[in-house]
Amino acid sequence: MQENREYYMKEAICQARRAEAIEEVPIGCVIVREGKIIARGYNRRNTDHSVLKHAEITAIQKACRKLGDWRLEDCTLYVTLEPCQMCAGAIVQARIPKVVIGAMNPKAGSAGSVINLLQMKAFNHQVEIEKGIMGEECSAMLSHFFATLRRKRAAKPD
Repeated sequence: MQENREYYMKEAICQARRAEAIEEVPIGCVIVREGKIIARGYNRRNTDHSVLKHAEITAIQKACRKLGDWRLEDCTLYVTLEPCQMCAGAIVQARIPKVVIGAMNPKAGSAGSVINLLQMKAFNHQVEIEKGIMGEECSAMLSHFFATLRRKRAAKPD
């Protein structure tokens, strides 16, 4: 079944907006299997006081529960921002065959920007990567969030 990349990325963006609504960095993720979204996640690190509460980790956990397996071998993961090293490691461990990325992350990206953990030949699983799907919208959302955060911090009295 041909996947509608823009539709699924829009769904990931909706998840990112949920993060933004609770003043979290707006990163969202959906996992698709056989043309259906089986799991969703968004960033909740500050809300849940946990470094593990990244969008991808949450979505992977939900997908594994739904399928009753830790292997997500026939799924595609859509994420608004290039995965960090922790999330890239979880993607490889879950055997996800394909990741579709909105915006790249030159400071912490582990799908090619800083390091490419998803396609390391030494690992027993490599991931197909597709970059830039709705990249401008994903990037603009993050830029707006951080500009607003800087303005709020600058406006606070010491």
